[in-house]
Amino acid sequence: MTFDLWFLLAVGFSFSGYAVYLMGLRRQTVRPNRASWLIWAASTGLEALTYAAVNPGAPQGWVFAISSVACLAVTLGIWRRSSWAPPSNTETFCIAACLTALVVWLVFRETFWAHMLVVLAVPVSFWPTWVSAMQDRSRERSPAWGLWTFGDLATLMVAVRAGQPGVAELSYVLTEFLCHASVWFMIGLATINPLRSFGVRRGGLRFFDRYKPQTGMFRVDETHLGKAVFAAAPFAEGDTLIEFTGRRFRADQVPSLMSGQGDRFVQVTPDHYMGPSGRIDDLVNHSCAPNAGLRFTDDGVFLVAIRAIEPGEEIAWDYSTTLRESNWHMICQCRSPECRRVIGNFDSLDPDAQEFFRARNLVAPYLRRTDDVIRKRAS
Repeated sequence: MTFDLWFLLAVGFSFSGYAVYLMGLRRQTVRPNRASWLIWAASTGLEALTYAAVNPGAPQGWVFAISSVACLAVTLGIWRRSSWAPPSNTETFCIAACLTALVVWLVFRETFWAHMLVVLAVPVSFWPTWVSAMQDRSRERSPAWGLWTFGDLATLMVAVRAGQPGVAELSYVLTEFLCHASVWFMIGLATINPLRSFGVRRGGLRFFDRYKPQTGMFRVDETHLGKAVFAAAPFAEGDTLIEFTGRRFRADQVPSLMSGQGDRFVQVTPDHYMGPSGRIDDLVNHSCAPNAGLRFTDDGVFLVAIRAIEPGEEIAWDYSTTLRESNWHMICQCRSPECRRVIGNFDSLDPDAQEFFRARNLVAPYLRRTDDVIRKRAS
């Protein structure tokens, strides 16, 4: 068969999307879930097979087949870099739909309905991604969604040019297009203009703008220490500001990884550190008179305001509240009146400061006293 321009565009955009997503994964600008990608890989493969059975010889079937292989490759690629979570209700539904489609197809020989079952599962599988993007657009802020959307449009053109497509031919293409496009628009940041997800801003094309803050909440500016995070809106005491999302490393891995802008490691246990995330949390500086602190919860690590913060204030936390590394110290240049000159481990703080952070649950869990843990469980 001959492949026309639209076919090549469809394959090119699809592959580029997967490549860009993998690049974002390496830079930790996206946070995939193993269960979701396993389901997507399985459903994409099954969809490619049922589509080929419903539309034998259709050129767009090759696009789906190639896409399913790429999806499987990404799933294998993210395995070590992603976290495992039990399947949600929507993911369980997708698994059930795929298994049912297999039975309908192989046992009852109903290829069309097997195909439509998988199509039905596609938007359901996107529900966790939509929820995640609504909560924090930076979690899926990748140009891959735009590339996949363009790939779907090119695939649609392939289907239209191949003949008079019907429900079976168009349902999957249109569903994929709408799902990818919806995520692309959701991560379009300040406006509904989807080009913003590519980083188009003031005429510049910035594909990997790693430090784009959440619109209207923060701004990134330069200080005597380099980049820093400032409040662009008022925050009250106790407000959650930013989630810290870096990958965890063993302590013996950290020295070999520290170089220049990569020196952003937070000690989370005696033997483990959280590395840079590639997001705005990397830019929050230390202060000996902080207005925020790190709170470790079952849902993640969050920067929390410890007093009211006005727009224009730099957001900072005390690095010592996570440290118990006897061989580490850093010269402090925070310039606050309370500056200690040297940042050391938690034990270097005066007892009142230690009690202040412990009482507010703003220290790493391994630094909490036994009675703190007992009191927390009792409450």
